[in-house]
Amino acid sequence: MLTTEVIDSKGVTDALKAGEDGAVTVFDGIVRNNTKGRQTLYLDYTAYEPMALEQMRALSAEAMERFGVRDVALVHRLGRLTVGETSVLIAVASAHRGPTFEACRWLIDTLKKQVPIWKKEVFVDGAVWGAGEPFPAEISLTGATADTLS
Repeated sequence: MLTTEVIDSKGVTDALKAGEDGAVTVFDGIVRNNTKGRQTLYLDYTAYEPMALEQMRALSAEAMERFGVRDVALVHRLGRLTVGETSVLIAVASAHRGPTFEACRWLIDTLKKQVPIWKKEVFVDGAVWGAGEPFPAEISLTGATADTLS
């Protein structure tokens, strides 16, 4: 889902929960007050909406298949966001916690690399278009499976 409204994190996660779930893992990406030492004023997000929505639906379905989780909620905010606001919310529900953590990490990393959503970072001393930063390979759980994490 794409929205220009404030993301209701609690509402999204509450709606995702079901009786068979033993875990819901949430990634709440928020606007921080600096990037690499530069003071952030705000971020502007834009997207190629039809393609972004299609890819977000496909990623959710792939995460459910790949990690065996029951459901996924994927919400990205568009427009101007200030420090402390949620820009992206990912919630993953499943019977066990391990798959939810792995699916959540994979979803944010893949979304940032593949989905046509762009971020303009506005600082006190200028502005740049940001590039998604994947999870650092040197600290990822390479080779971890749902069995080793539950």
